[in-house]
Amino acid sequence: MPYVNIKVTREGGPAGTGPSVDQKAQLISGITGLLQDILGKNPATTFVVIDEVALEDWGVGGLPVQDYRKQAP
Repeated sequence: MPYVNIKVTREGGPAGTGPSVDQKAQLISGITGLLQDILGKNPATTFVVIDEVALEDWGVGGLPVQDYRKQAP
């Protein structure tokens, strides 16, 4: 019974945007398909959860993601 948790940033402030409903459906389908194809897992017992995290609550490389992006080439 696989459980996959995908975390993505929700950008643009409190009413920010993350992946669209269609993009989320594609992620769920794609991850479920990979687990079935590679590990032989039953899609009926595969759980995929997508969490949207406010941009200000995400950090990478010891920095808030906004600051990290400023440094990226």
